[in-house]
Amino acid sequence: MTRAVLSLGSNLGDRFAHLQAAVAGFADVLVAVSPVYETAPWGGVEQDDFLNAVLVVDDAGTDEWGWLRRGQGLEDASGRVREIRWGPRTLDVDVVSVDAVSSADPALLLPHPGTPERATVLRPWLDIEPDAVLPGRGPVADLLAALGPDAEAGLRRRTDLVLAP
Repeated sequence: MTRAVLSLGSNLGDRFAHLQAAVAGFADVLVAVSPVYETAPWGGVEQDDFLNAVLVVDDAGTDEWGWLRRGQGLEDASGRVREIRWGPRTLDVDVVSVDAVSSADPALLLPHPGTPERATVLRPWLDIEPDAVLPGRGPVADLLAALGPDAEAGLRRRTDLVLAP
């Protein structure tokens, strides 16, 4: 059995529909889906705000590479084009962690290297797994607290947008 945490983001087109399509694409293995948050873009490229969410998925027959391929398939189906690093995207599916797997392969770094610094991943993850632990880094609640009191200032929970499994 492999349990994975996946981060979703969208800031092009119908952002909510892209997130919902990703949830539908993982419906057969879905354990939990977080609330949706609206967040400012990250990475220095001027672009529209993102909608973000986190999924927990579980499937005995899927390893870390399988989760990556499945997420990339959903990105492709959304029309994602990779032109600008950290640029706008219809759908971004990041593999945050898979069980206690560690990977230094440049095609799949695990746990995802940006996770400890991104409230956009940590907060939604905590919403669905309050005792979550990022392998090799510690409790997600501690990681979020370490970002300081303003870490969640740029997050806006969108109670009007609910992702349906």
